[in-house]
Amino acid sequence: MADARPTLLIVEDDASFAATLRRSFERRGYQVMSAANHEELAALLETCRPSRAVVDLKLAGASGLACVQTLHAADPTIRIVVLTGFASIATAVEAIKLGARHYLAKPASTDDIEAAFERDAGDPEIALAARPTSIKTLEWERIHETLADADFNISETARRLGMHRRTLARKLAKRRVT
Repeated sequence: MADARPTLLIVEDDASFAATLRRSFERRGYQVMSAANHEELAALLETCRPSRAVVDLKLAGASGLACVQTLHAADPTIRIVVLTGFASIATAVEAIKLGARHYLAKPASTDDIEAAFERDAGDPEIALAARPTSIKTLEWERIHETLADADFNISETARRLGMHRRTLARKLAKRRVT
């Protein structure tokens, strides 16, 4: 008899965070597998078809968006949630276009992730931000968007933004990209 538990794939390169997520979802009855990068994901998809996936946006210098695209191409019905420590409008839009169901900023609880799997539509009643976006947030979103477009290459990102590489490195060190 086949296992009736929902299957979850965690694509996360932080081993301790992946282990924490795994334990949390296993306690909720999920059958959990994990991959640390796109290559491991592709190998896993040769032998299994998960019904759900949690994908970290930044994987050891690469973008998790490629993983979202690969998962969606393998099974368009898979429920994908992108989890990131550096949310931006640009990557949220791309993740949804590539097949993600939802996009959550860290820290997100297991409850948040599970709820995101179940959401089929947007919420037109969601509260709008009470205050306008700050200059620092706008700057960070622009830096992050350019960083993602440059495949997380700091030198190329600095060139595209017209700033010195060390200046960009200092800004990134103040607000860690995880």
